[in-house]
Formats: sequence, C-alpha cells, structure tokens
Amino acid sequence: MLNNKSILITGGTGTFGKHFVSYIIDNFKPKKLVIFSRDEMKQYLMEEDFPIKKYKFLRYFVGDIRDEKRLKLAIRDIDIVIHAAALKIVPTAEYNPIECIKTNIYGAENIVNCCINSGVKKVLALSTDKAVNPINLYGASKLAADKIFIAANNLTRKFETRFSVVRYGNVVGSRGSIVNLFQDLAKKKSSIIPITHKEMTRFFITANDAVKFVLNSLNKMKGGEIFVPKLGSFKIVDLAKVIAPKNKIKIIGIRPGEKIHEVLCSYDESRNIKEYSNYYQINPNSKNSSALTGKMFEYNSRDNKNFYNLIKIKNILNKSKLFDKKF
Repeated sequence: MLNNKSILITGGTGTFGKHFVSYIIDNFKPKKLVIFSRDEMKQYLMEEDFPIKKYKFLRYFVGDIRDEKRLKLAIRDIDIVIHAAALKIVPTAEYNPIECIKTNIYGAENIVNCCINSGVKKVLALSTDKAVNPINLYGASKLAADKIFIAANNLTRKFETRFSVVRYGNVVGSRGSIVNLFQDLAKKKSSIIPITHKEMTRFFITANDAVKFVLNSLNKMKGGEIFVPKLGSFKIVDLAKVIAPKNKIKIIGIRPGEKIHEVLCSYDESRNIKEYSNYYQINPNSKNSSALTGKMFEYNSRDNKNFYNLIKIKNILNKSKLFDKKF
C-alpha cells in the first residue's frame, strides 16, 4: 500500500508520529517519508533514532502548518498526507483560544489548499473523541477541522485528492497523558493522586494500535468518511489504582472544558453509521441517508460494552512497553 509512495506526516515528531515512522520503516519501502513539525530539537532527537544515513527515504522538514507557503513546499510531489499536528492540551487551549484556532482550524484549511493544489492522492486527518459534542475549545476546533476535511471532498470532484478522518480516544503513554502524570507522581513518591471526578471514564488505545487503524483506514477510504475504532474504556480511578496502588486518591474537581465521559459516535451521527466487526464508519451526510445500522445509539466511554477492569488495564500498560516497570 505504501511501497514506492511519497508520504508526509504533520506533527511527525509527536507520539503518534514516532510510532508511525517506526512502523513504516519496519513494514514498507516508501519512496519518501517526510516528517513535518515545528520543533527542530524534537526533529534532531528523532533523527538520532531514525538517521537519514540509514533510512535514505526519510526527510526532516521544519515548518508550521500555520505557514501555508512552507507547507506548500513540503507537500510538493507527495502522494499521501497523514495530518497529526494539533494544539491539544485542553486547559492550554482554554487559556489561549486564538492560538488553538490558528493551528487546528486555519492549519487544517492550509493543508486542504496545499494538498488540492499539489495533487495529493489521499489525506487522512487524525481527530479526537473530544470533537464529539464538544464543551471545550480544543474539541470545538477539532470538530471544525473535521468539517473542513470532510467538506474538502466537495472541492475536488475534478481532481484526485480525497479527504477522510480517523477519530479515536486517549493514546496510552502519549506526551502529557494522564498515564504519564500518574507515573511521575508515583516516581516522586507523592502520597496523593489527584482525580478530577470519581466517575470519570475515557477510551483507551495503544500507539501501535492507533497506527495500524490509521493505515487500515487509509486503505479503505474513498473520501468523506470518519473511521472510529471499537475501543476499550476505563475509569480514571482504576487507572490510578493500577499505577499507584499505595497512593491516596484525592478528588479535586473537574477542570474547565473537561467532560466526565467521552463520546466517539454521537446519537445524531449514528443514522449515518455503518458498523463493522472492529470499527464504525460514519459516512458523509446525504439526503438519502438513513439509519444504516437500523438503530440510533451513542458510543460513549461510560456505557461501552468493552469496559476494562484493573487486570485488563495492567495488561495494556505492560503491553505498551512505554514504561520502565511492570504494573
């Protein structure tokens, strides 16, 4: 699928980007793989793990998706774009709304324009459960970005570029994740683990599973779909018990823009959903669309049938191989 293809990944030095690049190196022989991000230090460090001298198809391209001219240069002669760049820390976005909008919304618009003008074949954008019924600016900005990418297919009827979206939940051990926070507190021998709400739940996916799902979605996409994996859910309290079982849990109250439970497919979206064994496919809105599943439902982290107990959470953390101890 990716052999002899030119690929660009935005936000390529993030958690997903590193796993994506590693997986591509191990399983494909691309013509070119461009790692596009704005932090030159992260690119420098990443090149130590994936040196150009060894992997001659790699390119490290410093740039910001806000900068359309720079993005246009990077996207020249590219076949496939994976869009993973975003400002995604909820409290930061609440405090700096314009910066979040510039990256997540205007950046999405820049990618659409550059990809159409450069004749990119496929564009797959990474979204988040927070884009569904959003109550924070990060989620709202990602919802807007998703709409931009889906609607971009209306602009390309005479062109070959196709746009789709992948939507999933929290990535285990990603930079700034709750898993890392709890582990850092445990290492520092803090006596307290702060929890914002005792009933709070989240979806869970490993970085490797996220990469595989993105690649499967890339293979299946025709343009306009939102692909949603069927994931497990867990209670934040249970996660704390696994990582720091000796620590006392303190309820500190919900932060601005934070949900108690996350949603991956809304009730209203379900009329356009086609269900498969391990994922949902939300099809573009159509005048002729009906409830493809034959039912209306909401896919949320609280009522999810695949709910993880302490043993399952422990097994997933150990499987992820991101930590220096066994749980």
